[in-house]
Amino acid sequence: MPSDSVRPTSDVDGHVAAYVAAFATGSSAVMDRLYEPDAVLVPQPGTPLTGAAQRRAAYEHLLGFRVPMVAATRHLYVAGDIALSVVDWSMRGTARQGHPLDLSGVAADVLRRGADGRWRYLINNPFGTGF
Repeated sequence: MPSDSVRPTSDVDGHVAAYVAAFATGSSAVMDRLYEPDAVLVPQPGTPLTGAAQRRAAYEHLLGFRVPMVAATRHLYVAGDIALSVVDWSMRGTARQGHPLDLSGVAADVLRRGADGRWRYLINNPFGTGF
């Protein structure tokens, strides 16, 4: 999928697919389209990052492995313009650096529907309560 076609979705059920598509572009800027400007990314437990620059830096590291991500929604709860999304995800393969990579988790994410009707991360916590 071309990176210019990856955008937040107006269908909350399609958010995970949009995320995987954004990840597949290999661009942290494209990934950040799925976040609200003041959103929080928790790339590791106890390390919340805010702002586009911090989120993009965290994604540059992860995207640098060049291993695809697989993700599926386990649970999705919607209350008006807020949603709690519980997502199983994994990255398995050989990193471009030559070593095996086996990352996985159960994300606990909070999404918000914006004035444009599109869903974006307010909080992206890829490891949920796993640590």
